[in-house]
Amino acid sequence: MLKISSHLLALSPLAIGIGIAMTFQTAINSQLREYVYSPLQAALLSFLVGTIVLAVLVFFQHAPKPSLATLANIPWFLWMGGCLGVYAISISIFTAPKLGFLTLSGLIIFGQMVMSMLVDQFGWLGIEKTPISWQRFLGAIVIFSGVLLTLQR
Repeated sequence: MLKISSHLLALSPLAIGIGIAMTFQTAINSQLREYVYSPLQAALLSFLVGTIVLAVLVFFQHAPKPSLATLANIPWFLWMGGCLGVYAISISIFTAPKLGFLTLSGLIIFGQMVMSMLVDQFGWLGIEKTPISWQRFLGAIVIFSGVLLTLQR
């Protein structure tokens, strides 16, 4: 059964905004690659600018900052987010011009859906378990079917 709440309606535009931002980010970084000759160099510049922006935002944020002891106690796997970001940005820069933005986005969304279903199913990374239902599985198949349709140019 489809559950639509005011919370969902309020947060949906923010989530859609991520997709819009990611498309622009990939397009911008793919063009940047032409100036610096490599997807990794383009990703480095992108992360450098992002790191500077984040540093400014954190500096002005009123939340308390973690101590070195707190940082030392963070489990090793929680440090992997940056590595995954490097993979995502670098591979997007490399593949977008070859696949096209629509196909790349569809494949990314399909990969996110499959992995999200598995994370939900098994409660990995400490999240609440949500079983894979036939509706969720069918949704992933519909997305994949859409991706196959985008391969036709």
